[in-house]
Amino acid sequence: MWAPTAICFCRLPSGHGLPLPSRATPGSSGLDLCAARDVKIWPGYRVAVTTGFAVEIPMGFEAQIRPRSGLAAKNGITVLNSPGTIDSDYRGEIMVIMINHGKDTVNISRGDRIAQMVVARVEMLPVIEVDDL
Repeated sequence: MWAPTAICFCRLPSGHGLPLPSRATPGSSGLDLCAARDVKIWPGYRVAVTTGFAVEIPMGFEAQIRPRSGLAAKNGITVLNSPGTIDSDYRGEIMVIMINHGKDTVNISRGDRIAQMVVARVEMLPVIEVDDL
């Protein structure tokens, strides 16, 4: 059986100078994603934050975009559709939909870690209709 060997990232022009998504420690399950631009998120507002990278996820896997606990605890910032899913056939820029549930405006600076990306295996089962379960 074929096994994937890597997650391929393509640096976009807005990603120039940003670190490649990576794990903070050898035991980290998520790859840290950084903001590719400065963003203000007002209380109650949401924004799609660019990361400066596109990604190729191997078939049979998905990437899950998850919030960073520090942003949530300190500022009330979270990933709106958590976990967000990146399918194996998506090739556009990774965007993180963030919302501010806090009371204060939060400034995200270019290069700030904003989310984690966890790659997980998915089963591609056929869908069938039956008369009874």
